[in-house]
Amino acid sequence: MPSTGYRFRSRPWHAALYDRLCGANERSPLAALRADLLGSLAGEVLEIGAGTGANLRHYPRHIRLTCAEPDPAMLARARSRLAPSRGGPPALILATAESLPVASGSVDAVVSTLVLCTVTDPVRALEEVARVLRPGGRLLFIEHVRATGWPGRVQDVVRPAWAWFAGGCTLNRHTEAAIAGAGFRFVHLSRRPLGRLPVISGVATLDAPRRAAPGPA
Repeated sequence: MPSTGYRFRSRPWHAALYDRLCGANERSPLAALRADLLGSLAGEVLEIGAGTGANLRHYPRHIRLTCAEPDPAMLARARSRLAPSRGGPPALILATAESLPVASGSVDAVVSTLVLCTVTDPVRALEEVARVLRPGGRLLFIEHVRATGWPGRVQDVVRPAWAWFAGGCTLNRHTEAAIAGAGFRFVHLSRRPLGRLPVISGVATLDAPRRAAPGPA
């Protein structure tokens, strides 16, 4: 992948432990959230920050899916899930969410699950999402966010240590405001705990096509 200014440091140890660390949540609340969110997708779908491929088994078989992930170690684990997960394998590409090698206005939906808390530049990532979506396209998301009150202050304190241990996850971002600030309108939005951390999930769409930085033709 050519240099884009967004450097990603691979963490093979984090990729190796990721599925085990998330196992309890994946067996119940998070798996149900993924299934509810992704089950009705159709057309051209792009997933950013695909990680080890936890979403793969929840996608409908008839979609045309591309999965972007910046960590080669994570991407290798996602590739190992392709055969048992789907009838037709998606395209797997090594790319950051801030610089997607995807044509402008070419996808019907972008999926972001536990990604905008981790990207280097969430504003730029959302600009890229807006760029690649077709008019009327949707952003489907499950994202860590900052809690209100004293739990949010606790998140602020533990953020540096958490980010180191959790592969860069910044658990106190105001992601709902960032999505709205990027020009998206929420079609559906819910907030709930995931373990001890709050997450938002839902669907957002662009009110109108936006001018964005030029991307790949």
